[in-house]
Amino acid sequence: MRVLVVEDEKKTAAFIRKALQAEGFAVDVCHNGEEAWATSRTTAFHAIVLDIMLPGRDGLSLLRQMRERRIFTPVLLLSARGQVNERVEGLDAGADDYLPKPFVIAELVARIRALGRRGGESKPAVLRVADLTLDTVTRQAQRAGTTVELTNRDYRLLEFLMRSAGRICTRMAILENVWDYHFDPGSNLVDVNIMRLREKIDAGFEIKLLHTVRGLGYMVKEPE
Repeated sequence: MRVLVVEDEKKTAAFIRKALQAEGFAVDVCHNGEEAWATSRTTAFHAIVLDIMLPGRDGLSLLRQMRERRIFTPVLLLSARGQVNERVEGLDAGADDYLPKPFVIAELVARIRALGRRGGESKPAVLRVADLTLDTVTRQAQRAGTTVELTNRDYRLLEFLMRSAGRICTRMAILENVWDYHFDPGSNLVDVNIMRLREKIDAGFEIKLLHTVRGLGYMVKEPE
């Protein structure tokens, strides 16, 4: 599972990150609403831990915007206040769960696991973008009914891009989600693998589905 933690208190964020990583999660951290909004648009997450009290854009307005833009990643809200009306407001805004501060870290981890299972239940087994399909159970890809042979790395890259269809995937997001690197190795690793994948899914087809967004990253999207 990949989890986004949005928490402005850096010690709390580091504590949550360390606990989740110890349980085998891949964790990204943002300390303000604007950064979290940009990250949520470019990277696919299984769950988001979102503090309500953030500098600049607060957690509830960020959550509303995510839902308006059809980003339905399960969200666990955190708040130091914990009033009933705030919890109701958060759930009405689209939150999936609520945890008041201070909290027991074991409970937070358990709730994130539950959200991940809930989110996984709603994920389609077959991803589809135009005439490109990817069966996430059999790991088989087809373009216009023709089987596309994928290596394990090809599959992970294509799955990440298709789950983020219509959104820009930065090179760093690809490195983190496909290779689980949390640093840039300073090579053309992503570009080479994108080129190889493009040959497999776009070569010979008039309509191209895998696009380069110059200076930003890559995107799989439906033809306009």
